[in-house]
Formats: sequence, C-alpha cells, structure tokens
Amino acid sequence: MSAGEASGDVHGASLAGEIKKISPTTEIFGMGGDEMSAAGVRLVRHYKNYNVMGFVEVVRNLPKILKLLDDLTEIIREEKPDLLVLIDYPDFNWRLARRAKKIGVKILSYIPPSAWAWRKSRAADCAKIADEFIAIFPFELPPYEKAGAKISFLGNPLVDAVKPSMTVDDAKNFFKIDESDNVILLLPGSRRQEIDLILPEMLKAVKVLSKKNSAKFFLPVADNVDESEILRQVDAAQVEVTLTKKFRYDLMGVADAAMATSGTVVLEAALMNLPCVVLYKMSWLTYCVAKILVDVESFSLPNVLAGKKIETELLQGEVTTEKIVEEISKLYRGENHREKVVADLKIACAKLGEGGAVGRVAKKILEVAEELKA
Repeated sequence: MSAGEASGDVHGASLAGEIKKISPTTEIFGMGGDEMSAAGVRLVRHYKNYNVMGFVEVVRNLPKILKLLDDLTEIIREEKPDLLVLIDYPDFNWRLARRAKKIGVKILSYIPPSAWAWRKSRAADCAKIADEFIAIFPFELPPYEKAGAKISFLGNPLVDAVKPSMTVDDAKNFFKIDESDNVILLLPGSRRQEIDLILPEMLKAVKVLSKKNSAKFFLPVADNVDESEILRQVDAAQVEVTLTKKFRYDLMGVADAAMATSGTVVLEAALMNLPCVVLYKMSWLTYCVAKILVDVESFSLPNVLAGKKIETELLQGEVTTEKIVEEISKLYRGENHREKVVADLKIACAKLGEGGAVGRVAKKILEVAEELKA
C-alpha cells in the first residue's frame, strides 16, 4: 500500500484491518502513517517525512521526493508484492505505479485521480497502468469507463466512520453548550499551507461575529496538526475559540454551522447534517496553475455530489472576513436558508451508498490480488 497523507493513512488503516479479518495471513507493507502501522501494515517509509502540497512546495522538495521514489521502487523490486494498492496521493503514486508496472507488479488504484475535475486525459493514462480501480464517489466513474478502465464504486467509507458516539444532550453537556448558544465550528484543514492561508481569515470572522451576537466557537484539531501553532494564531487574533481533540463528530452534531477549508471534512460535516461555508486559498502561483488545469463548477464535495450549489463556496480572493460573516450568519439555527441546506445535504449524502464499504473494498482487493496472482 502507498498512502502519502493523513486521509490516505486512515483509509489504508481501515482497509488493512478488514483485509486482516478476512485473510489473517495476508502480509501488507508500504508507505503510510501511524494509523496504518497500528492496523498491521509494515511501514517501510512514514508519509509525514515527505508530505507537501502545492506546485511551489513540491518543486522545493523535489530531490527528497525523488529519493523516496527510488527507495520505494527498490523495495518493491526486492519484495515483489502480488498487488500494489495506490491510495489517493496521485502525483507521487502514479509515478511509483509506472515503475512498479515495469517490474511486473499488478496495480489497484483506490481513490483514483480526480479525472472528473481536472487533467481529464489522466483517466486514459491511468487505465494503461492500473489493472483495477475502486472509486469512493459515483461521479468518478464516467471518465474512467470511457477510457476503458475496470472501475467500480462500492460505497464511501465515511458513511460508516462518521457517527456520533453520544446523545445530543450528552454532547452539549460535554462541550458546555446551552440551548441558547449559537455554535460555530472552525475547520481549517490539516495541511500547514491551508492553515496558514485560511485560518487567519476565519479568526477575523470570529472577531466580527463575537461582537454581533452571542456565539461559541470551537476548533477541532486534527491529530497530525501542531496544536501549539493553532493556539498561537488564536491568541494573536485575540478571540475566544475552544480547541478540542475529542468527539469531533459529536461536536458537529450540536453545532449550527462551520467555516471549513474544502476537503473531506466538509463531507464529514454534511453527513452530520452540519452546513458549511466552504473556503479555499492557495499560493498565488499554485492558483494560477490551477486556473488553467481545473475545470469544475463546484469544488465542495457535497455540491459535486448534488450537482448543484448547496453550500456557499469562497475561493482565493473571495475568502474575506466580510463574506465569511455574511454567509455564516445565514446558517444559524432557525434561519430558513439553513433548513434548506440541511435538507439538500441529506439528499446528496444518500448518493454515497450504504454502510459496509470498507469491507466490500477489502474483499475486492483480495479477490483482485488472487485473480492477478493466478
């Protein structure tokens, strides 16, 4: 397995756990993180030592990344696995896949490159390399099917993962939330570049909202994020925001709304019926490159699932204090707009399929490995 960031580590861990349940003697090794290691994956490299995002950042770290590519290629050559499972992280993983294919290793892509969104020709290129594809969104299938790829959608693992662990009343008691409180979450993402670019505007919006009405603000800190850096920014902004590490989904279940960096967390919020104002900013050069390559009407996953704009999206220069405040205010409980958004989110999330996706994917991976081995 090859996973190069936190979300891939979680997906890899879930798959490894299910694979081990079905076939305890299966050996799994590769690149990942602490979650995969705990699930029984023998780590040959830890992704945290290499994880970067954005065009400029990748260029700066290119020698290190190329050395990693060489190292993993040599390990694959020596170990000769029956199957290489690529978990997202496309720009690196598909370079690794090309090398593995030359060695004669079969390849399965789990969470394939987003050909539906940009660089649509990648579907055809990837179809020539991978033997099988498993998507986690139904809208990913058409470009790959058109390219002749063997691809399936077996459901989305978040349907099982995103569940509260306590009742609404218990959650409110735990977080000291009163019935009269407006509760707003800040979800700035897990990548350092995203946090540095987007969290400051979120905190400015908190300052304005705090003066306008009574509200409580919470910021769930991802496990791979430096909490001290978040705390430094909060203190510098001179606002009252409660940082939390536990019961994130329970907190989503009792919140009114969230200002969120675009990504998986927005879909997690949607599954908890929590509407978001979705934000995204990147470095100027990365943004210029993205404008040329990306061709989508929406970048928020719930909006893409729905095929229409359910939640407000603010991109690059639109990510301002004024716009965040304006849009988040529409999502307070009791607002008609909020009720409409929540209803549409439920319809969109139904397209993710039924529970049990990870088990189905694990079974499929074992079947593919056995078929290709034969």
